[in-house]
Amino acid sequence: MSFFEKPALQYVTGPHPHYAFIWLHGLGADGHDFASFVEAFADTTGKAIRFVFPHAPIRAVTLNGGAHMPAWFDLYGTRPEDAQDEPGIQRASDAITRLIAEQGKYGVPAERVVVGGFSQGGAVALYTALTGPKRVAAAIGLSTYLPLAHRFAEGLPHINDVTPVFLGHGTDDTMIPYPFAQRTHTVLGSHGIAAEFHTYPIGHSVSDAEIGDLHSFLAKALARADLGASPVTR
Repeated sequence: MSFFEKPALQYVTGPHPHYAFIWLHGLGADGHDFASFVEAFADTTGKAIRFVFPHAPIRAVTLNGGAHMPAWFDLYGTRPEDAQDEPGIQRASDAITRLIAEQGKYGVPAERVVVGGFSQGGAVALYTALTGPKRVAAAIGLSTYLPLAHRFAEGLPHINDVTPVFLGHGTDDTMIPYPFAQRTHTVLGSHGIAAEFHTYPIGHSVSDAEIGDLHSFLAKALARADLGASPVTR
């Protein structure tokens, strides 16, 4: 049985896309939530991009009293010490890994695929991009955190250590508090993964300044991908 219950939204900015941009929405939303990113990032390079916005399946969320809603995995709490839905996170990650591989059918190898997301979707995006079997062009996490951080101490393959990473977070975020982002940045750094860490005076949302910074980041990351994913300078 497929993880996804309905096909992803897909947009292309021209024939024969050279890159793919996979974006995961937050808890309770769907793939339409960030469709505006097509316009925001279509001109990042002079080459065509395939934008893919998958929809999380509907499932019960423990933290929300068992209510059913689009969710990439179950949530049990919001504190770092709370239990995590490791099987659910892994199922979601495996589904996104397959979606990355599918881009090969359109002539886009994993090395030219950007994987990112917001909030819960960002958690899956970061985990997938940094633990997957193939290096991707870039990983993006907005208003999010790194789930299953303990796995990074288990000797994961280092194929993704040079993947450019963008972390963006609001200092006034009360849903996923700012210290979560700081902790994620520290964990990644302790395992040799250099991440750009940008902060903004906003809550659990995305700002125009953040979009501007992300545009610049993507331009550099995709140019690096075309050069063969040269190692990031640390």
